[in-house]
Amino acid sequence: MGTQNQTVKILTDNRKARFLYEILETYEVGIELLGTEVKSIRAGKVNLTDGYGLIRNGELWLINAHISPYQASGMFFNHEPRRSRRLLMHRREISKLIGQIEQKGLTLVPLKMYFKGSWVKVTMGLGRGKKLHDKRETIKRRQDDREISRAMKRD
Repeated sequence: MGTQNQTVKILTDNRKARFLYEILETYEVGIELLGTEVKSIRAGKVNLTDGYGLIRNGELWLINAHISPYQASGMFFNHEPRRSRRLLMHRREISKLIGQIEQKGLTLVPLKMYFKGSWVKVTMGLGRGKKLHDKRETIKRRQDDREISRAMKRD
């Protein structure tokens, strides 16, 4: 069961999460979806910005991620855009996460959603919230890098 040349197509990237959180670890997890959700995701109608991970009854859930209703389906067969979606992860990994979240006060944040082969996968990051001075430092570092690259192009 190796990974033989599986194509990875990134659907959405939560760039705001990397700004607001210091990401310590990342996990690739599967996601339990309805048919209309998969069709909407294929059309690129997904937003992870306000989403977060939650462990409830020993299961991992993606809360508040927005997947727009699929336009071509009827009103009755569509899904709720911000419904809770179960994330698929091994029980051992979930129990390890429970310990880290409770002890260290960390947060689970969705970073990316992508197709790996025909499966929809989500990269979840275990992160610690950044303080205001850390955010300022990130902005300053980004500006410095931009200025350096401009100077290199001119030469």
